Amino acid sequence: MRDLSSGKFDHVFGGKAERTAVEAFYSGRSYAPLWITDGVANARAKAAINYLGHVDADGLDPADYPVADFKSSDPGTLAEAELRLTASVITYARHAAIGRVAWSRVSADISYDQKAPEPASVLAALADAKDVAAALDSYEPHAPGYLALKAKLAEIRGGNAQGIKAPIPGGPVLKVGSQDARVPQLRERLGVSGDGATYDKDLAEAVKKFQKANDLRATGTLTPQTLDALNGPRPSHVADIIIANMERWRWMPHDLGKTYVIVNLPDYSLRVMHDGKEVWKTKIVIGKPAMPTPIMTGTMKFITINPIWHVPPSIVNREYLPALEQDPTVMSRMGLVVDHNRDGGISIWQPPGDKNALGRIRFNFPNKFLVYQHDTPDKYMFAYAKRAFSHGCMRVLNPPKYAEVLLSLVRPNDHYTIERIEKMYGPSEINIDFPTFIPVHLTYQTAFVDDAGKLEFRDDIYGRDREVLALLDGPERRVADIPVEHRIDAARREVLAVPDSPSLWGGGRAYPGQPGGGEGFFARLFGGFSQPVPPPRPVVRHQRQRRVTRATRPTEPVAQ
Repeated sequence: MRDLSSGKFDHVFGGKAERTAVEAFYSGRSYAPLWITDGVANARAKAAINYLGHVDADGLDPADYPVADFKSSDPGTLAEAELRLTASVITYARHAAIGRVAWSRVSADISYDQKAPEPASVLAALADAKDVAAALDSYEPHAPGYLALKAKLAEIRGGNAQGIKAPIPGGPVLKVGSQDARVPQLRERLGVSGDGATYDKDLAEAVKKFQKANDLRATGTLTPQTLDALNGPRPSHVADIIIANMERWRWMPHDLGKTYVIVNLPDYSLRVMHDGKEVWKTKIVIGKPAMPTPIMTGTMKFITINPIWHVPPSIVNREYLPALEQDPTVMSRMGLVVDHNRDGGISIWQPPGDKNALGRIRFNFPNKFLVYQHDTPDKYMFAYAKRAFSHGCMRVLNPPKYAEVLLSLVRPNDHYTIERIEKMYGPSEINIDFPTFIPVHLTYQTAFVDDAGKLEFRDDIYGRDREVLALLDGPERRVADIPVEHRIDAARREVLAVPDSPSLWGGGRAYPGQPGGGEGFFARLFGGFSQPVPPPRPVVRHQRQRRVTRATRPTEPVAQ
């Protein structure tokens, strides 16, 4: 081993840092092998080889972690087998901890700060481990959502898939009075009580409600289109979709936190978790496919009551100033305030109020994408089943309740209630700081196991499954775990932070062809606006800890 340390180490280990760490590890043990005892593979080696041969249980490929033959009696061959197993173990630990696919290769709209385990620490842990398999397994996620998918993957591969929601079979169109064997399954799916196989008025009303929520013609008749929507997306390669989702779990912090918020973008849902249990769940509106909400983990640090919306400088210069030159009254008619700064520049902002694009509450977790969660005056959007309508930020249904839930967890002695929070509504920003920060995980789970143990699927609205699987199975597989740099597009990030409000984008609906869609900014800029009188210049009041003034407050929340 000492003789090979310069030559073979360079041959087996790709990066300089990894080679240096491995050589330091072996040097520290006087080049005694880790995997060989008395010229043969020891129990530690056999356990590691066996484990690496079964990593397909976690959606990984055993071929990525090759092992050499330990049966030779040649010292040089044994030394190389030692180093190759070391290299495979280190590679596996890295892939298990942060992903087989580097998230940066999938999209610039993804960001995590997870660090790969140091090679020296991996080898030291295995050298001291009483149970090598358990030590290697510790690098994989152990979040309940991940483990549930792992169990479903095993069931599917074993041909014994339990808890997978069976699709409702096709058949004739059903109207009130129809008799059909599918009726009990329809009742169960829609949560309608009743017995027998008669398609009755109660079931027709439930179907009608479902049709309305899913942008279908609301007739109450079970049509093939309605049946397709009820069954939802079901990929042809179920195992592959599960593997893509397990891969994304690896990108995330493996310790989600004792208290945390988890958003599932394809499910349009937000959950507050505490001590492993769901405390509260609500609907959200997310970014449209052209402006996806990022996948990331942030830290919620404070809530803003009566938020002011500051128009990002790039949008002021590109869109609002040209409009202002054509009609100096247009901003006031839109309910916006124009300030002329001492340096000659112009800032534009929307005062707090019921018509503010951010609604009455903003939830702040500072991040490089400038996105956040907020209230909205456009409540009608929550009636739709698919809610990808925004520029990237997340609108939350029932923000006062969300604020109450969060504050009950981080400031329980202050006794914030919905009523107390709503009494704070007014013309001035109020920031309520969190003495204990809350992790916010923005996830992309197109496959997940629900509370009833059933495997659910959601549409791949941003194409993330397709991108992950292309990297796992395509020509870039060899380099899929190597991160790439993305140029920061500051203007695009500012656009992601722009709220979507009819009053700010020309009235009417903001997106043609969709719920919330409409004619666009310039098409309606000079007509039909109400003329609200702006309230007095706001003075920011502060709940304990810090003071933020309108003049100094940044465009988006920042860490303080």
